Amino acid sequence: MIKKILVPTDFSEQAENALRVAADIARKHQSEIYLLHMLELPMQLVDGATGGAKSDLPEALFFMKLAHQKFENMMNADFLKDINVHETAEFDGAFDGIMDYAKKYEANLIVMGSHGASGLQELFIGSNTEKVVRNSEIPVLVIKKRHKDFNVHKFVYALDFKAENHNAFRQAIAFAKANNVTLHTLYVNTPGDFRTTHQVEAVMQTFMNEEKEKLEDYTLNIYNDNSIESGILHFSEMINAGLIGIGTHGRKGLAHFLNSSLSEGLVNHAERPVITFKI
Repeated sequence: MIKKILVPTDFSEQAENALRVAADIARKHQSEIYLLHMLELPMQLVDGATGGAKSDLPEALFFMKLAHQKFENMMNADFLKDINVHETAEFDGAFDGIMDYAKKYEANLIVMGSHGASGLQELFIGSNTEKVVRNSEIPVLVIKKRHKDFNVHKFVYALDFKAENHNAFRQAIAFAKANNVTLHTLYVNTPGDFRTTHQVEAVMQTFMNEEKEKLEDYTLNIYNDNSIESGILHFSEMINAGLIGIGTHGRKGLAHFLNSSLSEGLVNHAERPVITFKI
């Protein structure tokens, strides 16, 4: 069950889009939301706020006060009505802060906003989102645009059906079951690593037979394309999926074809939300 959702925010439009989705999920699962704003200040200001030079203290406190004012405005939003929301503003690096507070709050899910195809900006610039996606021990849901309702019916989960993927796959199954969505598992065949349909189906069947967590509402799919990323995007478009999922392999990148460049590519290029699970 999704009981605690961590939502990093820089108070941008993209962060609000993520918060709206988090609110939809929280309302459905009766979850709590933990809003987190990391103040990345010059070291002299941080030192002042933590007992360093007194001349720097008023400036650091000004930024903290400004953050809490923005929190107050955000908490009055209609879409957060009747949801238990906690706010935190801290002096820390964005990536380190997100990782630390995910553990501190025992969050079950991180929801982050991004600019999508135009690039990541503000808090989520470049490496921060990629680091969170690659290193998080809990699922990370990346939102690109405003969703009137986050009501997913079709969930595409791409994997290579190797044994090491069972842990991430079970998390994807749990997410699909909790949200009553159909899970469309996907193997993308590329010219550089081509396998016949017969070969892939055999690998798929072996993987599913070994899977302890049984799933009834799912499909097995093979899609041919020039690259893994384009295959995932084209298949998701073809079936009009509401969500794309992949497994992450920590600091080593993503398993098999799911390497770090694909992870970042999907987060940046997919118009659809992307959720990642730790292998």
